[in-house]
Amino acid sequence: MLDSASLKRVFPRCTSPDAWTNSLNAALSKFGINTPDRIASFLAQTGYESGQFNNLEENLNYSVAALMRAWPKRFPNEAAASPYINNPRKLADFVYGNRMGNGNEQSDDGYVFRGRGIIQLTGRSNYAAAAKAIDAKLLEQPDLLVQPEYACSSAAWYWQSRGLNELADDRTDDNDLEDFTEITRRINGGTIGIKDRFALYKQVLAVIH
Repeated sequence: MLDSASLKRVFPRCTSPDAWTNSLNAALSKFGINTPDRIASFLAQTGYESGQFNNLEENLNYSVAALMRAWPKRFPNEAAASPYINNPRKLADFVYGNRMGNGNEQSDDGYVFRGRGIIQLTGRSNYAAAAKAIDAKLLEQPDLLVQPEYACSSAAWYWQSRGLNELADDRTDDNDLEDFTEITRRINGGTIGIKDRFALYKQVLAVIH
């Protein structure tokens, strides 16, 4: 069992460690995240994604330069990016439209089902699958994912459903960083922040062992 003091040691900026600890423990137990390596990997990834369990909604306020870095094919130049600056709804509907089970730009699905929770669950298909797995009305009430209970259970479901428990398991003859990098790819789509994520993993493992 995780305790709030341990969570606070690793994530000192977490503003509600007691609430998060209760929700995390329930989710970890339900979805088989039940060994030190699994727990440390999960907490490192979700803690990084959520800014130490404080940022539970995707930040879609981008500068021109940031848009061109994040989506170079969609925003090849400043003229293409400019209409989407400081317009989260327009941006989400454009970049997430007709993807991940979302309808087209006019459906508003991209914005309605933008990244939420501690693992940034994104897209109508993921919301629908998570809703079924955790018995929550996420399609009707997507903002449930910013509440600790649903943020944790949806993230733990996503983790288990993508085979991340098995990747997190310690196998002494393999490369921990290689496995951790693959976990990061399955969550983030890339390897953004891999060094910081892996450092968090080592910190958590030292605290909970």
